[in-house]
Amino acid sequence: MDKLQQIRLPIVKEFEEFKSLFDASLQSSNPLLSEVLTYIKQRNGKMMRPILTLLMAKLFGEINYSALHAALSLELLHTASLVHDDVVDESDKRRGQSSVNAIYNNKVSVLVGDYMLATSLKHSAMTGSIRIVDLVARLGQNLAEGEIIQLTNINASEFSEEVYYDVIRKKTAALFTASAEAGAVAVNSSDEMVQNARLFGEMIGIAFQIKDDIFDYYSSGEIGKPTGNDMSEGKLTLPALHVLNTLGDEKMCQLAFRIKSLDATDAEISLFIDYVKKNGGIEYARQVMVDYRNKALDLLPSTADTTIKDALTAYIDYVIEREK
Repeated sequence: MDKLQQIRLPIVKEFEEFKSLFDASLQSSNPLLSEVLTYIKQRNGKMMRPILTLLMAKLFGEINYSALHAALSLELLHTASLVHDDVVDESDKRRGQSSVNAIYNNKVSVLVGDYMLATSLKHSAMTGSIRIVDLVARLGQNLAEGEIIQLTNINASEFSEEVYYDVIRKKTAALFTASAEAGAVAVNSSDEMVQNARLFGEMIGIAFQIKDDIFDYYSSGEIGKPTGNDMSEGKLTLPALHVLNTLGDEKMCQLAFRIKSLDATDAEISLFIDYVKKNGGIEYARQVMVDYRNKALDLLPSTADTTIKDALTAYIDYVIEREK
């Protein structure tokens, strides 16, 4: 049994119900909208976030109607944010495939993203829980705020790990945090259980983003982005921040500022990548990622069902061991 099978094992039936709901939610009588939504469905990922919602619901109770629609609402919001992000970033690739804006145009992409956001809110209301509606709304705010923090950080005069983690918590980690929290809320868990679910999701989300940041230092068509893609957008992530702050090399700090201001050439970015890799940036980031993995597992209740606990352990191990 591979890790993905182990992760889904406790929720096989419910995950199939979720996928049916997801497919049904992305339908329209409008020919163009229907065409774009069908394309989005076809390039779906592994749906790790709704899986987390369902697993957390199962950890604290039984998966119900509210949990299914909470998972759907969050996945729709996540997918809509990716469609909008590709417009903002002027990206023509998503998961190694052509982005929506590359096939259609920015206007269509923004409008389809808006449609999916509205559909997300509709399904949050179908949970019957004002807490879940509030959770989905806050997630939307966090994702937008995280993008703005990241944009303004390009002009910052320091290499701050604190800002780096702030961006992660508002963006990538926010999705996992909300997914885990929604699962606990949907089955009427205690406040303590909900808080632990939130923290568990946040730890996974931070580990997930660090893994993505490590990918940026290696070339792979499967990942869907070339080496140094983040740096070509002026983004410095954990491996680089650690090396810059630890060594304080003036020449490399000046190059890092050039990268942040989008003035660096491809050759300079390659030089900087080699510098970070040779000075322990990747090893540091990997260790931090493993630390977050261990913190997450410490939050699981000792009395949890073994199958679900094993699935959640496999989940976070998959996050840090994945190759794309």
